[in-house]
Amino acid sequence: MLIVMGGLPGTGKTTLARLLAARIGAVHLRVDTIEQAIVRSGPARHPVGPVGYAVGYALAEEHLRQGLTVIAESVNPLSVTRDAWRDTADEAGVPVVEVEVVCSDPAEHRRRVTSRSVDIPGLPLPDWQQVVGREYEPWDRERVVVDTAGQSPRQSLALLLRALPPG
Repeated sequence: MLIVMGGLPGTGKTTLARLLAARIGAVHLRVDTIEQAIVRSGPARHPVGPVGYAVGYALAEEHLRQGLTVIAESVNPLSVTRDAWRDTADEAGVPVVEVEVVCSDPAEHRRRVTSRSVDIPGLPLPDWQQVVGREYEPWDRERVVVDTAGQSPRQSLALLLRALPPG
């Protein structure tokens, strides 16, 4: 299965994806990690454009074809990127579940964005104005929505696990 996790920076996507991967034994593909590796490898600078996503799609498909569950985690802000993840699952012949992670409390979301630390060396983190000003198309199809506001990461994981299909 391919589990696609998207949402604005600071909503808790990475924390939730890591917890889910550990819980179900899945591969966690983080587009931020891919993009930063691309920047470190040569003349590319942030933002790197679609290349990080393209690498992510290829890696996800390879892991899916090996019978592994993949959690693909990124902001995933555009319908074109969401469609490409679905196409990746189709090509691999596996089901896909889309998850949008939100933080409905603006004060909590802002606190998270302004107080977090970099966990990928050299990765530039957006400030609050960049997060709220970012292009982010509304989702126009069925998805699981996990609102992380006012709850612990473990509580968010429990909600997500209940929403995922069995197996």
